[in-house]
Amino acid sequence: MTFRNLDNVDVAGRRVLLRADLNVPVRDGKITDLTRIERLSPTIRELAAKGAKVIVCSHFDRPKGKRVPEMSLRPMAEALAHVLGSPVAFADDCIGEPAARAVAALADGGVLVLENTRFYPGEENNDPAFAAELAKLADIFVNDAFSAAHRAHASTEGVARLLPAYAGRLMQAELEALHAALDNPARPVAAIVGGAKVSTKLELLGNLLARVDLLVIGGAMANTFLAAQGIDVGKSLQEAEMHGMARDILARAKTTNCTIVLPVDAVVAREFKPNPPTETVPIAAVPADAMILDVGPATVAALIARLPSLKTLVWNGPLGAFETPPFDAATTALARAVADATDTGALRSVAGGGDTVSALRHAGAIDRMTYVSTAGGAFLEWLEGKTLPGVAALEV
Repeated sequence: MTFRNLDNVDVAGRRVLLRADLNVPVRDGKITDLTRIERLSPTIRELAAKGAKVIVCSHFDRPKGKRVPEMSLRPMAEALAHVLGSPVAFADDCIGEPAARAVAALADGGVLVLENTRFYPGEENNDPAFAAELAKLADIFVNDAFSAAHRAHASTEGVARLLPAYAGRLMQAELEALHAALDNPARPVAAIVGGAKVSTKLELLGNLLARVDLLVIGGAMANTFLAAQGIDVGKSLQEAEMHGMARDILARAKTTNCTIVLPVDAVVAREFKPNPPTETVPIAAVPADAMILDVGPATVAALIARLPSLKTLVWNGPLGAFETPPFDAATTALARAVADATDTGALRSVAGGGDTVSALRHAGAIDRMTYVSTAGGAFLEWLEGKTLPGVAALEV
């Protein structure tokens, strides 16, 4: 995998269109998490320090091709100014005269945020005319939004075909971390896959079977695999219609020399609510009227015992219903053990996906992993082995 990055690119005095991901969480009109803006700032600081005119574009939410005032990027421009500690201009449009005027007023080293690209239907349609309007504003295109790279939109793929295109530092870090984790990993390599449904992660599981030595299946997904083998999982969430597919995955694992690990014990409850009465039972002894809501301590201990033998770990999805205590216990314990192993330098740990990021933050382990992707859908599609259009446009 080779892609163009910002090394040796002369940006002084040049207009740089930077595709960012400013699609940050907002509640009651206020940004609740600055992580994506903070991760973007090194690329902006580097470009500005080299004398570029930095023109930031991004989508936010789903305005469906119409101007929706509540979905303006103006608050994100203000938050970016706060993170950078320097002024950030804002254009009331992302193309046309307002955008061109704002770009013309930009000094070398200045930063400008354009209005939401999804206010135009041409963004999600990857309309060549809309991409050309964006390209008019700049001399160079830099994509620093891996989290949007799985979409062939005008601001991620279309404009990259019209201007010299490079990966920003965040995109570069993401691609290098992912390449080292699965494309060219130090072995043995393991993957932890959790979540609710097998049906949503079939492609992921299929791709991982041929690429990892150990595949740990957790969350409600594991219930489907257990039930497919005739184990009574009581009232636990599972997909009966996926039993055949689960058995097929287990059979395929044997042909690829991939060891699949399923829970050996479980924490069960009769009600799914915070802190209900619980029992820890062997996986073959789940009461008929109970639900599996977390893997048990024996399962966690067995997983932790495997860590010293691993060189690489990829993690997507929690082991249990971690948002609801006490069903966060297994995920938290394993996350801390993975962080400890990473701290020693013996393990490369790469994690991603919304629930995974939240779970690692909850465990206090997020800053101790080798790399944590905030990309969500793009991270999942990369794990599935798919070509990401926004990345393909940057390849040499």
